[in-house]
Amino acid sequence: MGKKYNRGVSSPLPTKDIERGERIAKRLARAGLCSRRDAERWIADGRVKVDGRIIDTPAVLVTAASDIEVDGHALPAIGRARLWRYHKPPGLIVSARDPQGRPTVFDALPGDMPRVVAVGRLDLNSEGLLLLTNDGALARELELPANGWMRRYRVRAHGRLEQPALDRLADGLTIEGVRYGPIVAKIERIQKSNLWLAVTLTEGKNREVRKVLAHLGLEVNRLIRVGFGPFVLGDLAEGKVAELPHQQLMQALSRTESESAQQARGWRKPGWARPRPRNKTRPARQRRQEPA
Repeated sequence: MGKKYNRGVSSPLPTKDIERGERIAKRLARAGLCSRRDAERWIADGRVKVDGRIIDTPAVLVTAASDIEVDGHALPAIGRARLWRYHKPPGLIVSARDPQGRPTVFDALPGDMPRVVAVGRLDLNSEGLLLLTNDGALARELELPANGWMRRYRVRAHGRLEQPALDRLADGLTIEGVRYGPIVAKIERIQKSNLWLAVTLTEGKNREVRKVLAHLGLEVNRLIRVGFGPFVLGDLAEGKVAELPHQQLMQALSRTESESAQQARGWRKPGWARPRPRNKTRPARQRRQEPA
């Protein structure tokens, strides 16, 4: 028998998943046990049972009523989503494992942390704010460019450039066939042969800041993410991690999702139902006419 699974857990299943079911690999990942890829391997190894039967495919659909076991132990109950701020140092990769054996941010986290996933990425040499969550669905929601959350960076780059060239980034640009959305970049100060820039964007494509500035003739030699939506790095020390208060997470989510969507995901704090708004355009009732 394997070890008992009592680590951190994720938020309640969305309503649509409870009703129609979700793939077992996704369910295991949401329970905080492993990644979906690991779950598929566990299934192939015959370690997972659903309703008393060993399954051999990750395509099996499960619901809240399904009896799921891993290594003979029942899956833990799913709790609420949690979110942490982490001050990523340079030299760590944001990946669960690395074929080259390089250290990862997950290797550096405290031992009492539950299994978490990163919200977005920072490349090997980048540093600063990285959000971590125990809920994969929440991570995907926070990453969506459609939410309009700003990624804010302080950037040190070697080279010379005038502000008007940076202002043109507000219209977006295409580099080698890849379209990058609007970027706001301001020169903060000049330090010998380097520029310090404040850069804000919403998409956060792979190495976007480095590629865009290289296109303008600047070589980035330090990149620090200082904000992601309403969450800021602040004075969090390098290598430290701090959980956000649940109320702060709720408030942040309320800015990006409709109340019905939050409630479906289990991210809204329960409370009194709101009264339905009255229809002010309803025509006045006609007085019944008495016969003459």
